[in-house]
Amino acid sequence: MQQKFILDLESARRVAAAAQAEADKNSWNVSIAIVDDGGHLMYLQRDKVQLGSIDVSIEKARAAAMFRRSTQIWEEIVNGDRPGYMALPGMMPLEGGLPLLYQGQVIGAIGVSGVKSTEDGMVAQAGVSAL
Repeated sequence: MQQKFILDLESARRVAAAAQAEADKNSWNVSIAIVDDGGHLMYLQRDKVQLGSIDVSIEKARAAAMFRRSTQIWEEIVNGDRPGYMALPGMMPLEGGLPLLYQGQVIGAIGVSGVKSTEDGMVAQAGVSAL
């Protein structure tokens, strides 16, 4: 048996707050989703962002949690020579989804949507850094 760390709500809120601070610093309106390690939504916040960004942020977080890697990697692969990866279940090949790690274990993920995908990635990274 192994021990497993889990993401608690307080930590999810701390990650989201740090991400929101980065978005605010740049005057970016975004949707921020935090999921657990199984891709289940734990926390969502949005303000003054297009409605489509809500589902996109959730799907970015889910993809980062389920594949255990940044969604930027999939964006690069799909834009390169492997567009067939789009057929994978749960695929979200847009930057802005990052796994949340604690002591080397994926405990959840953050997904951000609302601005350019590179900017979404910056906001997500600020959230990850708070953990």
